[in-house]
Amino acid sequence: MKILALDTATKSCSAAISRDGKVVAHRFRLMERGQAEGLAPMVAEVLLEAGEDIPGLDLIAVTIGPGAFTGLRIGLAAATGYALAAGLPILGATTLEVVAAGIGKEEPDGRSILVALDSKRADLYVQVFSPGLEATGEPLAVAAGGLAAMLGNGPLLVVGDAAGAAVRALRDAGLDAEPSAAAGLPDAANLCTIAGRRAAETSPKVGAPPPRPLYLRLPDAKPAANLAGLRPPAKEA
Repeated sequence: MKILALDTATKSCSAAISRDGKVVAHRFRLMERGQAEGLAPMVAEVLLEAGEDIPGLDLIAVTIGPGAFTGLRIGLAAATGYALAAGLPILGATTLEVVAAGIGKEEPDGRSILVALDSKRADLYVQVFSPGLEATGEPLAVAAGGLAAMLGNGPLLVVGDAAGAAVRALRDAGLDAEPSAAAGLPDAANLCTIAGRRAAETSPKVGAPPPRPLYLRLPDAKPAANLAGLRPPAKEA
């Protein structure tokens, strides 16, 4: 199976192509802004390096959040466009599970895994996984000070770009928590692995509804208020 995976959901932009479970082309760049301009050239680079074109692929995969609202929309729109244009199925995975997938097989050593991502607000985006990377809790937006209340007493391996804040809060509450050596941001290369496994399990169909974004908070931007009452009254005829 040949997969194109895309991520623009957080503080980076990445694209990767895998062929029969092996990543054959990969680009990753830290990018707080500019994913809309950076993604298409990155996709062109990995296609050229892999010797592939979009119609020759089998699956498009994309991260669905949680993350930045604009970044999520960029990745989902691009993935949906590629899939529709080439008649390919599309599959989504959360940023939290993609970050967890970057942990080496030996590193958990029996410990549960907490993924903690920076929400750019007072809380963190978090999810707990088993040592075998199976989700054992739902994705949540939680303040660092509230993490201990939602977790057991077992040792934890913490990964993500907010791992430092999470580890400090957990240790302050008396829990055994250690930061992971794995990268703290989603990477399309790890998404390829998840997408290949999930596609084998679910056989995604061409034309199925595209994956929906996972938002754990409301956007900061609010719809414009009805300003009708502020308009000057209509002149009488």
